[in-house]
Amino acid sequence: MMKGRFIAYDSESAALHELDQTAYDVLNLYIDAGGQKPDSASFAGLQAAKGYSAADIADCAADIDMLIRDGGLFAPANEVGFSSLYPETPAIKAMCLHICHDCNLRCKYCFAGTGDFGTGKRSMLDLETGKKAIDFLIAASGKRHHLDIDFFGGEPLMNWPVVVALTEYCEAKALETGKELRLTITTNALLLDEEKTAFINEHMKNCVLSIDGRPEVHDRMRPGINGKGSYEAVSGRIKAFLSERTSENSKYTEHYVRGTYTRNNLDFSRDVIHLAEALGARQISVEPVVSPDGSGYEIRPEDLPQIEREYEDLAEYIHETRTSGDTVHFFHFIMDMKGGPCVYKRLKGCGVGVEYCAVTPDGDIYPCHQFVGETDLKMGNVHDMSRITDGQGALLPGKTTEEILDPGVRKIFFDRLMPNREFCKTCFARYTCGGGCPANSLHSTGDLDGQYEVGCRLAKKRLECSLWLAVAEQDA
Repeated sequence: MMKGRFIAYDSESAALHELDQTAYDVLNLYIDAGGQKPDSASFAGLQAAKGYSAADIADCAADIDMLIRDGGLFAPANEVGFSSLYPETPAIKAMCLHICHDCNLRCKYCFAGTGDFGTGKRSMLDLETGKKAIDFLIAASGKRHHLDIDFFGGEPLMNWPVVVALTEYCEAKALETGKELRLTITTNALLLDEEKTAFINEHMKNCVLSIDGRPEVHDRMRPGINGKGSYEAVSGRIKAFLSERTSENSKYTEHYVRGTYTRNNLDFSRDVIHLAEALGARQISVEPVVSPDGSGYEIRPEDLPQIEREYEDLAEYIHETRTSGDTVHFFHFIMDMKGGPCVYKRLKGCGVGVEYCAVTPDGDIYPCHQFVGETDLKMGNVHDMSRITDGQGALLPGKTTEEILDPGVRKIFFDRLMPNREFCKTCFARYTCGGGCPANSLHSTGDLDGQYEVGCRLAKKRLECSLWLAVAEQDA
């Protein structure tokens, strides 16, 4: 039950039902009975406790019985094997390309430290290493046609000439190979001027802009190198960028304004509203911080009730924008209940280390950007491409990119492609969560297979809010 609505969701069939109070209480008897019809004593107990008539309870039970027969409630679990999810050998199709390991902000919670990923070494990706990384992705992708590259950092705009040159290289390689290379750039916007805005809008399919919300929230966690707040400079540039990005002159319009909330701003729904109303953002993602205990801003178990209420309030705000016709999209509430992906696609996670990887300025290949610096998980280096290619990036006969990747590390992540850990198997959110983030599991529990319980609980609440929105939308 959420905000006065009684909702039932069958995760196996993806059937969604809105109930009245009586039907909701009767359904709970079925849940207590393990999906079977409750005995007469259970019905009589409900009648006595709630004052429902026997006829109303019988009618609700008959409707539930029909839904069970039709597969809309208590549907049997989908037995999904590896071969169903991956009928062909998984191939790398997406890359986070680190344009630099340096940054012009000093965000306190950043997993990349001050941009150097904890190495103490600041570096810029050179053009040749970047080209080899792109050649690696194309060669490793096999039959995959659609490939994704995120220009990342640190702060990628600090190495802008390489961004431009690699964009041109991607476009040339797309023509040469027949692949579609979809580009994203993730930036803190501090260096985002008119020239860069125009280039990004012409060449980048997506752009992610980092800002945390209200001025005091942003400035507390995202100061500049000089220790002073960066909100004023960043917010103005983002607002100007969004104006151009959403104009009819922009070739691409996809974007996200992305923030992080900490226990310093557990009222983060106000930050989402600020981004929407003060900056004009309509595509927003605000994520919970994942940080070590004792940092002072980590999310703690006792914070979860307030966070869950914030998500509910945020869902109500999103519904209001939909009703008004000026919709704000919140990343974690986007769920297509009518034409969404099949169970096989829904069950997949991000493909870390198998379908997705990150490449550093030195050319080191890691399972994802959040594992950079975990040297025991380094998969290889793109400079080794010279051993298996013809000098133009094309593979030599009989060669594959697997020859330059560490098979031991690859196996670690192949074994985690299926979200089949015990706590996933019975979770109603498993088809939208994909097993959660392995990096968050490792960094919060010390184990790739550990359960990041805060993340699990928030994933469930976000799904509940998505379902509430789907039901509420039917009234519009």
